[in-house]
Amino acid sequence: MSDLLAHVESLWQAVVPDLPGFTVEVLPSIDSTNSELMRRARAGLMEPVLLAAEEQTAGRGRLGKGWHSKAGQSLTFSLALPLAPADWSGLSLAVGVSLAESLHPDVQLKWPNDLWLHQRKLGGILVETASNGLLAGDATAHQRLVVVGVGINIARPETAAVSALDSPDAVLPAMAPAGLSEVLVGLTAGEVLERVVPTLVRDLLAFESQSFAAFAERFARRDALQGRSVRLSDGTLGTACGVDPQGALLVQTAQGMQAVTSSEVGVRPC
Repeated sequence: MSDLLAHVESLWQAVVPDLPGFTVEVLPSIDSTNSELMRRARAGLMEPVLLAAEEQTAGRGRLGKGWHSKAGQSLTFSLALPLAPADWSGLSLAVGVSLAESLHPDVQLKWPNDLWLHQRKLGGILVETASNGLLAGDATAHQRLVVVGVGINIARPETAAVSALDSPDAVLPAMAPAGLSEVLVGLTAGEVLERVVPTLVRDLLAFESQSFAAFAERFARRDALQGRSVRLSDGTLGTACGVDPQGALLVQTAQGMQAVTSSEVGVRPC
């Protein structure tokens, strides 16, 4: 039995009271767990499910970036569940808060979707949604299936392997990698999966009812960019000043305060 499969039953038991109908699947290899759950959603399958893979052959992150995934050395999974929050803003930040708090006190968050450990990239988050196809007049028509994809390095990958995934036209180079084993020696991917998923489900349900407001202070305590010099993808330089109530990054620039909602952000070397 694989390490991930060994934790499926106890993980399911921890989640199903909060998420009736929840199922767990583990595959030895797949192109992308997010891509698979989005394919299922387009086919009309909208039930809550956790899909984990020992290995991803075409893992992807925000803005189409690749994700390095190797069996036994990383944890890759996607969680799909129907949600209907009043405001979707800041969802990826809420996911990051949940994961960071479950992992280790040293894990920080780099807006908008990276997990950092000791100033290096530990993991990434990709959030996608799909419509449930209901008519506008239906009471649940605003409900969508959210697919939360997570990749976490258990062992620290080689820098060259991560850099090779960068797109040729990338404005900012791939970040140096970190591994969770640096602070949690001996913890396996299956143990990490069981550690983070039940809390993540509860936090997603809290986000549905309370939106990002319930996570703003928690994010601030983990904000890796607060007070740091940053460079936006358009070349703008400034100082990160936290996030606004909707989760947009606030950057003090020479032209004044900017609320950034979609730019890729990098920390300017000192």
